[in-house]
Amino acid sequence: MAEKKKDRNRTIDPAALEVLARTEGSGIESAYDRYLNMQPQCQYGNTGICCTICIQGPCRITKKASKGICGAAPYTIVARNLLRHVLGGTACHSDHGFHITMVMKEIADGHPGDYSITDSAKLKMVAERFGFPTEGRPEQDVLKDVVNLAMEEFSRLDKKVYSAWLEKTIVPERLEKAMECNIMPNSIHKTIAESMAQTHMGMDADPVNLVFQSLKTALCDYIGMHIATDLSDILFGTPTPVVSEANMGVLEEKMVNIALHGHNPILSEMVVKAARDMKDEAIAAGAEGIKCMGICCTGNEVLMRQGVPVLTNFASQELAIMTGAVDVMVVDVQCIMPGIQTVAECFHTKIITTIPNAKIPSSYYVDFDETRAQEKAREIVGIAIDAYKQRDASKVSIPQVKHKVVAGFSLEALTDILAAVNPDNPIKVITDAIDSGELAGVCLFAGCNNLKVIHDGSHTAIAKELAKNNVLLVATGCAAGSYAKLGLMNGDAVEEYAGEGLKAFINRLNEANKDKLQDKLPLIFHMGSCVDNTRAYDLVTALAQEWQMDTPKVPFVASAPEAMSEKAVSIGSWVVTLGMPVHVGVMPPIPGSPLVDGIALQIAQDVYGGYFIWEEDPAEAAKKLLGALQERTWKLKVHKMAQEQYETDAISKTW
Repeated sequence: MAEKKKDRNRTIDPAALEVLARTEGSGIESAYDRYLNMQPQCQYGNTGICCTICIQGPCRITKKASKGICGAAPYTIVARNLLRHVLGGTACHSDHGFHITMVMKEIADGHPGDYSITDSAKLKMVAERFGFPTEGRPEQDVLKDVVNLAMEEFSRLDKKVYSAWLEKTIVPERLEKAMECNIMPNSIHKTIAESMAQTHMGMDADPVNLVFQSLKTALCDYIGMHIATDLSDILFGTPTPVVSEANMGVLEEKMVNIALHGHNPILSEMVVKAARDMKDEAIAAGAEGIKCMGICCTGNEVLMRQGVPVLTNFASQELAIMTGAVDVMVVDVQCIMPGIQTVAECFHTKIITTIPNAKIPSSYYVDFDETRAQEKAREIVGIAIDAYKQRDASKVSIPQVKHKVVAGFSLEALTDILAAVNPDNPIKVITDAIDSGELAGVCLFAGCNNLKVIHDGSHTAIAKELAKNNVLLVATGCAAGSYAKLGLMNGDAVEEYAGEGLKAFINRLNEANKDKLQDKLPLIFHMGSCVDNTRAYDLVTALAQEWQMDTPKVPFVASAPEAMSEKAVSIGSWVVTLGMPVHVGVMPPIPGSPLVDGIALQIAQDVYGGYFIWEEDPAEAAKKLLGALQERTWKLKVHKMAQEQYETDAISKTW
């Protein structure tokens, strides 16, 4: 019997499908091919019962071998692996935040180089959050206070002093819960070291203890992310609404095309500036100019602040090169497939790595020195101009697929839009809409792409169903990239997919802001990159404060329909710890231990109010998310009725 042909077209993105069709049989390999070549994948690893922590292994739990060679039970192996996943994600986000902190330290110390404070209002707001005086003080002195505190958040060793960034950005009830459960971190780097030691062979075997350490580590992920967002806003500006485009149709044949890929705006902001300054050099090389475009979270960063168009998201990063029109792909950190270099060698495209701990064999390496930021950025753009001269026109085929994107919705920008309806209490515009039943609640879409499910398919199906049921939608990361590429981040999508309540809510905001918005508001509000998930949680906190309750009572859910990376595991873990139901659309390596699985699905809710929902089917996932919102809105309504009937504060503030 002939073997059934495998389908590599695991995406709903029409641009990606066009590239896959055109390169069928070409011998150019992408992640879509490698995923099929990897089948069947190891079920021991899939369920989390494979241990490689020491070199006696790998140890796999089977009917014949019920424990590892050292005697580790399945629950120990799964819990230890989970902690290491959270640890990896936390380390990545914290490395990002630390990098930005050190650039800000140079500015505070009087050595700004090519960087400067862009958003003085955000600096003042962050400083006052921590009680630092701002009136009448030089801006540099205020920045020094903020930067010194940020550095302490990474390096503090005093066991009696806890994270200020966490304490000052969550409701008091969540702080009490973290202290009660002994998961309140002192510092990021200390907790990372603790967690690595705790998972070494012969160390902690208690699954509950390991899970609690995972949550403590995940809270460090939140801290590092919040620091990164706050300091990036001060450095580059807090995003405001911007209109751009997304998908591979943003490539232009007559332009030098530079793809900015990774997660850190320290580099990408400078490349965008250099590209704008070097137009004449590009024209001299025969191009009409230079065009920057983004992939993954670096793309989200420059979209939110500079209006740079989105090229694609994680899963299809190699396919962008296969258009033949990308001259340079410049990368910084995180989510960069090593396979991009192999694909680039089939074209004229140059891959430029820029960070010492994120190199790719055979790629160009430009050591991005922040003290010579513009010089290095111009070097990168110069390589792109030279590459343009080598472009083979016969290999260029750009899918003519692109959509309008309205992005730039920091919490500050969203609050400003709400203030046009209620200037005295902007957040009440959302709580009133939920109280009245106009909105069913709020959902954050986050996470990656994962070829275990159809690329962009789960993101899109769940979002459309929730929009139809009047859920206010916000998004970050590659989830936001999916919606941008597929036309769900503009006003037309509101008319096509929103339920009557959601449509009325968004149109009311449009009407109130008609004199200051460039375009109509979108169906899904783009809140930024992966680190900017803290913007979305700040919205949860604002809603909780308005209702005067703990966050587990707020009708707010999160969904990672195509979760892939360790960062997704760490984000999901702190979101659960801080009180939210979190849907994950790809089964994590946990089911090998019913005990650990039960903690994630059930016990977490009893302790923290948040919990995980594993569901790979998008239709079922949407039902479960709507169910979680309905439960919370129903309880909110009952409590309010009791409050009115008995003229008392019937809403318990604690979980």
